[in-house]
Amino acid sequence: MPARPLADETLHLIAAVRDALAERLGADATVEERPLFGCHAFMVDGKLCLAVKGEDLLVRLPPQEHAATAETPGVRELDPRGGMPGYFWVEPTGYATRPQWLHWVETALAYNPQAKASPRRTRARKQTAA
Repeated sequence: MPARPLADETLHLIAAVRDALAERLGADATVEERPLFGCHAFMVDGKLCLAVKGEDLLVRLPPQEHAATAETPGVRELDPRGGMPGYFWVEPTGYATRPQWLHWVETALAYNPQAKASPRRTRARKQTAA
């Protein structure tokens, strides 16, 4: 079954993230776009930095700032149980103005060099019975 087409709002947000990353990082940066957990993820230097799902922007920020960021209007934790410190969904009201937008993009990019890369998972090979 083919994937559903993305809504125009989602496509615009993906393009905005792509443009923001290109503007701030230049052509030499290693940015990979790929599907990840139902999102359109932007991996910078092999680490999740930003992602888009619907009209929401996923940002990866310093875990030590989790509590303060969680109090920001228009922001919700990726995992409400607290299992993913530093990961937040920013709703459209949270990035509606240019200063808000720049804050999220620049804060995620500033944290990216310190963020730990998750090891790539390899699919377990099926073991055949002899």
